[in-house]
Amino acid sequence: MSEPRPSDRHDASDPDDTFAEIVDEETQRDPDLAVIEAGSRTLRAQSGPPQGQAVPDRPADPETDRALREVEQELAGRWGETKLEPSVDRIAALMDVLGEPQRAYPSIHITGTNGKTSTARMIEALLGAFELRTGRYTSPHVQSITERISLDGDPIDPERFIETYNDIKPYVEMVDAQQPYRLSFFEVLTGMAYAAFADAPVDVAVVEVGMGGTWDATNVIDASVAVVTPISLDHTDRLGSTAAEIAGEKAGIVKQDATVILAQQPVDAAQVMLKKAVEVDATVAREGMEFGVVSREIAVGGQLLTLRGLGGEYDNIFLPLYGAHQAHNAAVALAAVEAFFGIGAEQARSLDAEVVRKAFLSVLSPGRLEVVRSSPTVVLDAAHNPAGGLAAAEGISEAFSFSRLIGVVGASDGKDVRGLLEAFEPIFAEVVVTQNSSPRAMDADALAAVAVEVFGHERVQVEPRLDDALEAAITLAEEEAEYAGAGVLVTGSVITVGEARLLLGRR
Repeated sequence: MSEPRPSDRHDASDPDDTFAEIVDEETQRDPDLAVIEAGSRTLRAQSGPPQGQAVPDRPADPETDRALREVEQELAGRWGETKLEPSVDRIAALMDVLGEPQRAYPSIHITGTNGKTSTARMIEALLGAFELRTGRYTSPHVQSITERISLDGDPIDPERFIETYNDIKPYVEMVDAQQPYRLSFFEVLTGMAYAAFADAPVDVAVVEVGMGGTWDATNVIDASVAVVTPISLDHTDRLGSTAAEIAGEKAGIVKQDATVILAQQPVDAAQVMLKKAVEVDATVAREGMEFGVVSREIAVGGQLLTLRGLGGEYDNIFLPLYGAHQAHNAAVALAAVEAFFGIGAEQARSLDAEVVRKAFLSVLSPGRLEVVRSSPTVVLDAAHNPAGGLAAAEGISEAFSFSRLIGVVGASDGKDVRGLLEAFEPIFAEVVVTQNSSPRAMDADALAAVAVEVFGHERVQVEPRLDDALEAAITLAEEEAEYAGAGVLVTGSVITVGEARLLLGRR
């Protein structure tokens, strides 16, 4: 097919700011708060109204912005998301003193290695289309910390975010004083999400785990539906070195009598999940058996799907996202919502197909094969592990007709960067290795050494600054007339994608 064309131009950022100033400010913060405050608008072919505001800007009001930065700084003083003491004791204590807000509404809990956030966004869109008030908690964020907590499809207002933090702060300090370790950054944010959902109030919460499942801070809910997206190797130092070991940790979100929506899995991971389901009398729906993707066709701006749910088939579904992996995420999301409504187990019926179509039409998933520039086309994808890399590589190859593709890769320390680079080796004509502003960023020269082993010297260029790396990649894509259809893919981490969004928003 021909190259998809974006339907809009991204907004220009405030010209008085500079990238250097923002990076300098962000590097003073916890690496998990090193968000990129980009002001760009999602660029992609769009066939329906967007699902809320996907990536909010900084508050326009200076006082609100100052107050939000103060909250961010206080959160930055706590353990970041990569420093863990595997226990739910602290978050359970916080929930206790807050009056157990997480029990004020039913929940859908999502774990897995890849696809969690996209699946959560799809579930949220479906529930909202059926006129339920939703709360969504996902991580990490691309642009603003407020993205993590959404109400009715929109990131929580900065004012409400600040108010929620101030409301629970005395209770957080009370728990801090009683525990061997203070509540972490992620634990406080989780407490804020659960409190905000109860205060709204929401009809249902869609909750993505931060890491693992059993001891993840989100795992103080008793979700009636547990969703397990594809499991692969990531965070092996914390979760285990095999898919089965990782599945054992993630199975901790499956509760008594729940329904488990199980995406396609490695056999050993599936066996672990099925065993857990038997132990707690949970009902299991497996992709490829009880539900799945019947057919998919590539379309301009996305793909056209027929999905088989727990209650029947749904055809003519346009999903404005690229890649087979997103079609599978859609099937999982549909089955999860059917299970939430009792379809398949308690009721032999289908959801309203027109409502389902409308919901999927509205889905956004920023930083997931997201087009942010044309001439040449620049695509962002937050793949950060080999499985994510393979999905992104397959998706971009299928949806775009690039004559040559240049990669820009900036990764984090501790990741399987060789596996990630190997996933992209068949599709990158050349790769520009770089690093983002996070203290957790892998050194560009160290990444280059691995890249040379994968691609060879002649296909690797090193540009430690991301702005230089983007410029170099765009130049490579434009330099020869015969490569007029060349493109650029920026990938490697969420932070790299966020910073690229900022830089490209200024072009």
